Amino acid sequence: MSSARRPLLTATAAGTLLCALWFVPSAHASQDAPARTSTSEGTATRVTQQARALSEATTEATGDATRLADTGSPNTTPYVVGGTLFLAVGAGFVVYSVRRERLEF
Repeated sequence: MSSARRPLLTATAAGTLLCALWFVPSAHASQDAPARTSTSEGTATRVTQQARALSEATTEATGDATRLADTGSPNTTPYVVGGTLFLAVGAGFVVYSVRRERLEF
């Protein structure tokens, strides 16, 4: 591969990445319906008491007073594994190209 094609390939890769990022959804927080302004005080008090009881039970069970909230987020394991795999393949390509370049001289 000639050295004249490298800038063209780099520009193509950068343009492709920018086009792909164009379609990534943004994280704008918007509401479809208006927020409720009044809550039942009895329900709010009951929920608060349940949350405190759960927090105290968790603290007693684990012995740790600081815990992250359960937000219901998705399992990120596949993303970590996939990202690591792509990182390893990319590093392999870099090692291969450096080795191949040294053999040409």
